Amino acid sequence: MVMEVDEPAVAATTSSQEEAPAASDQNDVEMDTSEGPIETDESFEPVDQINWKFNQVKGNIEADVHTEVVTADVISCVEFSHDGEYLATGDKGGRVVIFQRDQSGKYVKGVRSREYNVYSTFQSHEPEFDYLKSLEIDEKINQIRWLKKKNAANFILSTNDKTIKLWKISERERKIGDDAWNLPRTNRVNTSSFKGKLQIPSIVPMELIVEASPRRVYGNAHTYHVNSISVNSDQETFLSADDLRVNLWNLEITNESFNIVDIKPANMEELTEVITAAEFHPTQCNWFVYSSSKGSIRLCDMRDRALCDAYAKIFEEPEDPQSRSFFSEIIASVSDVKFSHNGRYLLTRDYLTVKVWDLNMESQPVETYPVHNYLRTKLCALYENDSIFDKFECDWSGDDKHILTGSYHNLFRTYARGNNQTDAKTWEARPQEAHQQLRSRFVVPSAKRKRNNLSSSGETTEEDLSSDQLQFDRKILHTAWHPKDNIIALAATNNLYIFSDV
Repeated sequence: MVMEVDEPAVAATTSSQEEAPAASDQNDVEMDTSEGPIETDESFEPVDQINWKFNQVKGNIEADVHTEVVTADVISCVEFSHDGEYLATGDKGGRVVIFQRDQSGKYVKGVRSREYNVYSTFQSHEPEFDYLKSLEIDEKINQIRWLKKKNAANFILSTNDKTIKLWKISERERKIGDDAWNLPRTNRVNTSSFKGKLQIPSIVPMELIVEASPRRVYGNAHTYHVNSISVNSDQETFLSADDLRVNLWNLEITNESFNIVDIKPANMEELTEVITAAEFHPTQCNWFVYSSSKGSIRLCDMRDRALCDAYAKIFEEPEDPQSRSFFSEIIASVSDVKFSHNGRYLLTRDYLTVKVWDLNMESQPVETYPVHNYLRTKLCALYENDSIFDKFECDWSGDDKHILTGSYHNLFRTYARGNNQTDAKTWEARPQEAHQQLRSRFVVPSAKRKRNNLSSSGETTEEDLSSDQLQFDRKILHTAWHPKDNIIALAATNNLYIFSDV
């Protein structure tokens, strides 16, 4: 069903594209980087680690640890708006919850309050059934993306495995008439006049109503499960990616999209990799990247040809033959890819590491941060319980100087770029007093003894945690970093944690 609406106000400028002949050699495509889309590398000075403090937790935290979590309540995506005033979460039940930053003007420790309160909740997707394929389509929200604000209303894109929807979230103030109405002051029913003073009713405001209404529905374009959506910097188009294809949409057109990447082989038995994530460049509307299950990241330029199978650049790290094992390809799969805010770098997450790539250097990453190397000896057990297939996300800070990603046991890590990797701390997401600093954790491999974690003053600095004690069902897969402030949002199963540096 196509919704008729005049918002958002973007021009339907998509024109028909003719498919260019396939290139004979994928590596002969040259990319023009002379237009200045990438900022020059500035002198990068090391920054201090952030000491995170507890801010809020949303969800049922009083439930017993052994209580089984309702699947529909598990958070499946987290995303801040472009100005950071709103925070959206989606869950496996197809619901979207939007939080708004505190509007009371309250200040805490000299900065504006960093509390977020529920602003709107609505059902984005419903479970469906594909009768042609006898396949159930889950209502789980795979990803949410905000459009830049152009008027009083907010717009978001949300997607499940098959269908993408554009939602408008707007405020409406309910008003009612107060005081008396003018009524005939006589017992005669047939009279149309009355005597006395004319009373004019006054309109008084009541509670504020936040409405979420679907404006567009983009469907029937993906055969496989949608894993990514990304809004272009022109705010007129967006891409959607599934396991084998990437499609380009115009926000105003719901009944057609352009296929810009197709890696499906003629014979499916020859399939060697799938697409795991895709994202547009933050400033260059013709550039996008997509990552694969083989650990490579391809940068494409839509100006070169209509079908971007011939990539402009490919970023991949050569594998050491001596360290190759049965699990090598599984743990090399890229689960998330993010452009830095200045467009110069790429941030990727595989199972064990976070990597930073310079767009000007394809041969190897410029920075590599281990996340949980202590799991390298447990890959066999992780394979048996399917944890090795978990898809962790990663995020940049607003100034691109810090990196965030999650781990198991509700642990998360933040890295200060330019610092020694050993200085990076591991934090545990757990409820505590507001504005109290989190206690960092140090995971000790099972074969090692616990350390003596006493500072010179005799206080405990870190809590040791044996890798044998890790709970793999408690994990932080989905993360988001505020675009301006040091505020992070973490999805820990059915709870949403918000931490800040204040």
